[in-house]
This record gives sequence, C-alpha cells and structure tokens, in this order.
Amino acid sequence: MRNTLMVLALLCSASVFAADDGAKVAAKYNCLGCHSVEQKIVGPAYKEVAKRYKGQKDAEAMLMAEVRKGLPGGKWGQIPMPAQQIEEKDLRVIIRWVLAQ
Repeated sequence: MRNTLMVLALLCSASVFAADDGAKVAAKYNCLGCHSVEQKIVGPAYKEVAKRYKGQKDAEAMLMAEVRKGLPGGKWGQIPMPAQQIEEKDLRVIIRWVLAQ
C-alpha cells in the first residue's frame, strides 16, 4: 500500500511538472501571444484543440507537423498560422501539454 501511494504521489507531481513545463515552453516561443488555454485569441484555444483531437492516436505527430509547416486560413478560422521554428523536444512538450488540456 505504501509503495502504491508513493507511486501515485510521483505521478501527480510529474503531471504538474509537465504542465508547468508546457506552459513555460509555450511562453518561451511566444505561443501565448496568439493562443490561450481557455479562449480563442488569434488562434484557437488549447482546450478546443485538445477537444478536437481527443482520442486520435496520430494527433501528436500531426500537430507537430502542422506547427512546423504552418496552416492556411480555414482550419481554425480565417487567419493563417505561419510556420514555427521550435526545437523538436520543446515542440513535443508544448503539443503534449496542449493535448492534455
């Protein structure tokens, strides 16, 4: 029982750490200038992105490719998203954080 509690405590603290990392890395690359967690700014709210892709196994890879290439207007609204130059490990942290919303 004690080991189970320790594992649960570690998992909880790891998810909080991952959430903090995602927000910090998104801020580092100015993602929060066009996106927020709760509401649309220029681009969609991260909760909407997570909702749209919930349960899709390829969502992480697809979103990473879209962020790297950019998006034309139409998928999330009229305003296109330019290609983003984000290190792969940082982009993975951001995408996982977005999908966890």
